Amino acid sequence: MKIQSLPFALAALALATVAGRPLQASTGGWSVYETSKEGDHRLTEITPHPEGSAGAAVAIECLPGERYQTMDGFGGALTESSGWVLSHLTAEKRAKVLSSYYDPTEGLGYVLARTHINSCDFSLGIWSLDPVQGDTALQHFSLDPMRRWVLPLIHEAQAAAGPSNFHLLASPWSPPSWMKTNGRMTNGGSLKPEYRQAWADYMVRFVQEMRDVEHVPVWALTVQNEPDATQTWESCIYSAAEERDFVRDHLGPTLWAAGLKDVRLCVIDHNRDMFDKWTKTIYSDSNASQYVWGSAMHWYVSEDYAAGSRAHAAFPQKGILFTEGCCDRGEETGPWSIGRWEHGERYAHSMINDFRNWVCGWIDWNIVLDQQGGPNHVGNFCDAPVIVDTETGDVHYQSSYYYIGHFSRFIRPGAVRIGSTGGPAGIESVAFQNPDGSIAVVVLNTSSSSAGFSVGIGSDVLASSIPAHAIQTYVRGR
Repeated sequence: MKIQSLPFALAALALATVAGRPLQASTGGWSVYETSKEGDHRLTEITPHPEGSAGAAVAIECLPGERYQTMDGFGGALTESSGWVLSHLTAEKRAKVLSSYYDPTEGLGYVLARTHINSCDFSLGIWSLDPVQGDTALQHFSLDPMRRWVLPLIHEAQAAAGPSNFHLLASPWSPPSWMKTNGRMTNGGSLKPEYRQAWADYMVRFVQEMRDVEHVPVWALTVQNEPDATQTWESCIYSAAEERDFVRDHLGPTLWAAGLKDVRLCVIDHNRDMFDKWTKTIYSDSNASQYVWGSAMHWYVSEDYAAGSRAHAAFPQKGILFTEGCCDRGEETGPWSIGRWEHGERYAHSMINDFRNWVCGWIDWNIVLDQQGGPNHVGNFCDAPVIVDTETGDVHYQSSYYYIGHFSRFIRPGAVRIGSTGGPAGIESVAFQNPDGSIAVVVLNTSSSSAGFSVGIGSDVLASSIPAHAIQTYVRGR
């Protein structure tokens, strides 16, 4: 399969244009970074070029006095498939890929990661951490199935980010088959009532062993990946009421009894179209809600971005994390192709609109896949920001890698989204103030025409323009 992307050497050169520089400007004045479909700009610092006085008068106005959510940061999923793919590289190339994501100055500055409890579709096969029928005492529980591909990847990402800058979220796709109504980890089914406490104990045991044995604290936990979807791969069905009751009666109390009250427990972990019903059902029960930090969101099916704002308006004390999104074959309108430029544009469009609707942290799906978009044990292939050709050892950085970087490199953990208004028709933007006082504004153009505008903070205005099919980040030092 031909991969439509930059070769590794050119991608590394593009990274070098910003490597070693601060992630935000630390002195007065504007800095501008650009990635564009035409040409070789990939997170490249540029000199802004106004496109006529009339166009430049269309201003994007930043309003630091309007303050919204505080950002936790950005990250990607560390799956068994990603670990297997990276094993095909030399140690040097593998380290380069992980640092290109997690290094705080040389890479995208990722601080978040997601992994799977038991197997998922992006595993090499189906497995659980305790496959022994009826083992409710968890005497046979072991992290051994993770030791070949998953745990080394987690440890290497943690080392690249620095332990204090690495925050792991864990999600189950399915309990072991013996806990399920259908006797299988795949094809849906539900958790048997008699195993609800054993499953809660199992999830808590995972958190404890990751902390005590692997020295990787679990920062957040979701109850169930995509609880409303019967998939051919690992899946388990809950209604909103069933998830509420499992949290209230089993998982929440078990976490707290184990001294894990600080682990962020997230519900839903599914699409935006479920948010209204599920947040109302779970958060309206105070006994369940007390255990829940907030909700987790995927981007599939629905582009009802306002669902985040409605959930925040109804339950302002609850957070919202974005925990999965990818471009897969089912969403393509034409022939499937890894590396389409519009995949990067879709990432940025989703990110801007979710951030404008109270999402406070963002986690991509697989950080790395192979030239087919896998491996995936049921053939559910998808694109990823980094593709490795396992036959040649070539590493390809896709448009989505750079588009994500326009956020993650410049919007640091602890940044606060601020008000922003205006801009030319068809141009999307969002603005943040970092902990050091600098302002970062991301501007997206998915159209086939360039646009002129200005970016302003009060009387401090910069005239500029954005090419067709491009993304820019404007940074104003403190």
